[in-house]
Amino acid sequence: MSHAEPRPLTLSARGPLRGTVTVPGDKSISHRALMFSALAVGESRIEGLLEGEDVLATAAAMRAMGAQIERGGDGVWRVHGVGVGGLLQPTSALDMGNSGTSTRLLMGLVASHPITATFTGDASLSGRPMGRVIEPLSRMGADITSSPGGQLPLMVRGINPAVPMEYTLPVASAQVKSAVLLAGLNTPGITRVIEPVPTRDHSERMLRGFGAELTVEDRPNGKIISITGEAELKPQHLIVPGDPSSAGFWMVAGSIVPGSEILIRNVCMNPTRTGLITALKLMGADIAEIDARDVGGEAVADLRVRHALLKAIEVPPELAPSMIDEYPILFVAAAFAQGRTVARGAHELRVKESDRIDAMRTALEAAGVHTEEYEDGLAIQGSGGELLPGNAQVASKLDHRIAMSMTVAALGARGPVTIDDVGPVATSYPDFFQTLEALGQ
Repeated sequence: MSHAEPRPLTLSARGPLRGTVTVPGDKSISHRALMFSALAVGESRIEGLLEGEDVLATAAAMRAMGAQIERGGDGVWRVHGVGVGGLLQPTSALDMGNSGTSTRLLMGLVASHPITATFTGDASLSGRPMGRVIEPLSRMGADITSSPGGQLPLMVRGINPAVPMEYTLPVASAQVKSAVLLAGLNTPGITRVIEPVPTRDHSERMLRGFGAELTVEDRPNGKIISITGEAELKPQHLIVPGDPSSAGFWMVAGSIVPGSEILIRNVCMNPTRTGLITALKLMGADIAEIDARDVGGEAVADLRVRHALLKAIEVPPELAPSMIDEYPILFVAAAFAQGRTVARGAHELRVKESDRIDAMRTALEAAGVHTEEYEDGLAIQGSGGELLPGNAQVASKLDHRIAMSMTVAALGARGPVTIDDVGPVATSYPDFFQTLEALGQ
């Protein structure tokens, strides 16, 4: 699943970015569309699926457990599911590549099926912690053996019937929440997840759409999500909206490069995913939402972004769960703002594809940006809209978001910025660099 040879890239400031962009399908929704379709009885159709390496890892894993998944010449994916409870024993290890979402959610699926699955991944994924998923799934009865530190490779021996439970999330994590809910799909009785801090709710929305009996209650201690097990999912026709995390790179690029105007079409505007837009607007970004509409149960809009002089802010920490993947590109926006931006509340960045706080601090400082590192974020002294010095060698750390964020930063650098490896970008945005070239013409 991983690329072989490093792909270095060198670039620096260039002219305005102008044009229309359609970003890839949302990664979170794409993963779930494949999984839930594979658990329905009958044929589901998926349009707009993100065809990056992470999502293809999910497709391969669901095929290995019995689902029929094919991409038609029309770009529509057709999935013939096996039904809840119908997953088959995979004959070999499931290679998750770089995808933490695939790993954690599929661990939940396997946990309540009478099968055993071994999960492997690339060097980056193998260093990421899985203990936060292992703990609740073990309480439901699954037998999970991991490498030291709760890392991959690991083996999940599912159990049927599993034990329903009530679980309070110790950290804000949509992946942990979803893993427990997916285990609850094939567990008799009602499984409940208590979510003190809201996180992205794609699993809840889509499970209801597939016919699962799922309720969400707002309580003083947070949201209580309840799912009734032994569900019967019905096939669906799904249209995946554009990924707001991918759109974030163009929002910031359009904001920091003078003379730019970019229209980003069909962006998912689920309120649990719009933290970056909120933060950028607080900084003075010129982002207009056009033609707001509903597509398949998700709010969608086109975004028009124009260059604007950004101002430093203290990023409200409560935005963190709705923009956790966008912090690296927010750090880039802060590097061009007037004043000192403080962005905290993002402990999760330490355990992503890389330690994104350390990776972005190191990369931005190499490009001439003054920063201060905290355990949960960064303070960044902006250039006031001036070009960064550049003349930097930066490391992507096998992390697609670091590579794309520093590509955007280089668009505002006087001297060349060389990124050691942009190959990981293929995990989430295979056409990123072609899109950049088209906008610059």
